[in-house]
Amino acid sequence: MSFLQSLNISASGLTAQRQRMDIISENLANKDATRTQNGGPYRRKMVVFTSTNTSNSLFNKMLYNNINDINNSNQVRGVEVSQIIEDQEPFKLSYDPTHPDANEDGYVELPNVDSLKETVDMMEAVRSYQANITTLNAIKQMASKALEILK
Repeated sequence: MSFLQSLNISASGLTAQRQRMDIISENLANKDATRTQNGGPYRRKMVVFTSTNTSNSLFNKMLYNNINDINNSNQVRGVEVSQIIEDQEPFKLSYDPTHPDANEDGYVELPNVDSLKETVDMMEAVRSYQANITTLNAIKQMASKALEILK
C-alpha cells in the first residue's frame, strides 16, 4: 500500500466523521424544535457508514493513469457516509396545555433527541477524527523519514 493510498483512507475517515459531527450538531440544535417544515417535531438523524474503494476517486484515477503502480491494487478501503436516516423512536410527550403545539389533551410531542446520547456520539466521532489525524501524522513522518534516507 502506498503512502497516497494510506492518506486517502485516513482522509475518507476524516470526511465521514466531520459529516457525522455536523449531523450530531444539527440534532442538538433542534432538540427543542416542536414544529418543522414537514409538520410535527424534529426527528433525530443518524449517519450510516459504508466501506468504499478510495481508489475510485478522481485524484487516484488521474494519478494511477500517469504512474505505474507496482501492485496496482484497487482493494483499498476507506469509509463514506452512505445515507442519513431518521430515528424512528417515538417522540417524547410532555404535559404543557399552554404550549402552542399542545394537542387536545394538553400534551406536546417533543423531538426524540437525547442530549446525553448525542454528547456520547459526538465524543466518539471526535475520538475517531483524532485517530485519523494521528494516522495522517504518522504517514507524514514515515514519508519524511523515507525522503531523508534517500538523501
